[in-house]
Amino acid sequence: MPFVFQYGSNCTTARLNSPNRLKGRAKDLGRAQTVEDFDIAFDVVSKTNGCAASNLIQTPGRKAWGVLYKLSKKLLERLKDIEGPRYEEKPIRVIDQNGTKRKARTFIVRKEERRPGLATSAAYVSWIVYGLRDHGVQEDWIAHVVEVATETNKRSGANALEQIRLIKTL
Repeated sequence: MPFVFQYGSNCTTARLNSPNRLKGRAKDLGRAQTVEDFDIAFDVVSKTNGCAASNLIQTPGRKAWGVLYKLSKKLLERLKDIEGPRYEEKPIRVIDQNGTKRKARTFIVRKEERRPGLATSAAYVSWIVYGLRDHGVQEDWIAHVVEVATETNKRSGANALEQIRLIKTL
């Protein structure tokens, strides 16, 4: 059964296991951190969420946090459908909450789908923040996620002041 690392809105187990997603069948294994250097970005259009969704980008000196799940192969295929064609499945190494290094799968935005100048929403970012907090991820990473989302919106050129204000309250 594959391990899957989720760093975006699926950090909230209730969202991933909701009736319209994996229907309670994903096993939550707790928080995990990337072995390689990655950072979070909001650089892909999400039609489902109506805003910029998250991505992992290689960034020297930064380790990303998320949640590790155990899925059946059938559920992994379902998750591929949920993530959609803008994301591609990739291998990743993570350290689970017990300190064990694990090989997992994750979903990263395809290079041709990355878009600068997008704005994200407080509702979307809240799924990440609340999921990370539920799993005991350190507040410095959560503050970083909020900062990246805020800066993304500032650069977007969109009238995102209210979303920035809401994101800062998370």
